[in-house]
Amino acid sequence: MKIKNILSLLLFLISFSFFAQSTKADEKREKIKAFKVSFLTTELELTSTEAEKFWPIYNAYDDKQFELRHLKMKTYLHKLDDDNLSSMTEKEAVALLSQMESTDKELYLLREKYMANLKKILSAKKILQLKKSEDDFNRKLLQQYRDKAAKD
Repeated sequence: MKIKNILSLLLFLISFSFFAQSTKADEKREKIKAFKVSFLTTELELTSTEAEKFWPIYNAYDDKQFELRHLKMKTYLHKLDDDNLSSMTEKEAVALLSQMESTDKELYLLREKYMANLKKILSAKKILQLKKSEDDFNRKLLQQYRDKAAKD
């Protein structure tokens, strides 16, 4: 697996547990989202015209991606705990695997549509800068999480 995929998965799992453990999950998610918006705005240097078109597309994509990953994966992780997995029939395992593949397809199609929409408003260079900035943000967030965990 590529390091970027590993980081993305790790960030997801950390944010998943971070949100699941908190009674103020929505507040924390919004705080992280605001931090991300600020970070991306600085990094991308969007024109006002680009920003006006970019943020609605980005936010819709980000919300749908979160929904797919958070809500559906939460169900999958619950079904994959040791007790459930050991008592699962082969038919149930096939059904769960099919659901997971379906979610992966949904995420792929969502990303494909998102990229097509981005290409209409941003240059290829800015799209690549966006990808790099998102990766940088994820590393920064992960580092903050590690630093906070080390203090506790």
